[in-house]
Amino acid sequence: MSMIFVDCEAYGPCPSMGRLTEFGAVDYHSLETFHGVIVPSDPSAENPAIPRPRVQMSDAAYAIDAKDVFTAFDAWIQAHSKGRAIFVSDNPAFDWQWINDGLWKYTGRNLFGHSARRISDYYAGLVGNWSNTQKWKRLRITKHDHNPVHDALGNVEAFRRLQNGER
Repeated sequence: MSMIFVDCEAYGPCPSMGRLTEFGAVDYHSLETFHGVIVPSDPSAENPAIPRPRVQMSDAAYAIDAKDVFTAFDAWIQAHSKGRAIFVSDNPAFDWQWINDGLWKYTGRNLFGHSARRISDYYAGLVGNWSNTQKWKRLRITKHDHNPVHDALGNVEAFRRLQNGER
């Protein structure tokens, strides 16, 4: 089993109504990273969680770039997986949908399968309180700044600290 922590930046509520701008992935064991940039963007000044594209791209240009990015990501997942690849995120309900859509659309498969793991649920189970889902975020070392590689790395750091007994 190989845990790969993923974070996505996208605008719109879902792949059919928005666009994935970039994503980051970190292999739990090696800490090697992947940064997939599809639409160059910056965090919005009004809401840093919403990326603002730097340039307008045609749908054709978007599709070509996305195919290259997702093909490279598929190869990266294969290279970093020993056994089953496990998708881990602070919000897999959001992040997984974008990755699933892109992998299926551009590679014809999703090596993560049909499920993901949520760090907040793991933490809530550790502390025995189903509603305590956010305090683990204070264990991040790398600042959460909406750079998806930084955000995924911070989640790995927090998860490692949880596994070492910090609460």
